[in-house]
Amino acid sequence: MRTAQHDSPSRRWPWFTFACVLALADQLVKEIVHAQMSFGQVIPLTPFFNWVYTGNTGAAFSFLAEAGGWQRYLFLGLALVVVVVLLVQLCKPLPRLEACAYSLILGGALGNTVDRLARGYVVDYLDVYWSEWHWPAFNMADIALFAGVLMFAVALWRESPAFKRSE
Repeated sequence: MRTAQHDSPSRRWPWFTFACVLALADQLVKEIVHAQMSFGQVIPLTPFFNWVYTGNTGAAFSFLAEAGGWQRYLFLGLALVVVVVLLVQLCKPLPRLEACAYSLILGGALGNTVDRLARGYVVDYLDVYWSEWHWPAFNMADIALFAGVLMFAVALWRESPAFKRSE
């Protein structure tokens, strides 16, 4: 029953805390990368994974990275709207899966937004590849965003009439 899965007001703080811990952990790793590596440096760790220091002024997959600077303000504005919407959503009674999804998205959005404000670009440090094919570099905040969106899609699917008919 859906109502039994809702979080009470006293159980909402862990979701805010989780988002903040994610953002802080992401920032800690980015600070270590910034302090210990030179920009553009690549440290091979396995035949398919590098530790790198690169920056992304665009969005996912460097979308609009070469746009000339205005995109920084666009992405900052969008991120701040997302943060406010998620904070409002997390104040409502939610099923745990949905609350966890919002927390992951919020933590990832906060982590990357701090970068945009402080540096003008998002620090990326994870590089996965196979042979000569490299996935775009990413970071912990990106992983949280991806996992949160995936979890939110699952939550929506579980609430769909098609899923409920199959139960």
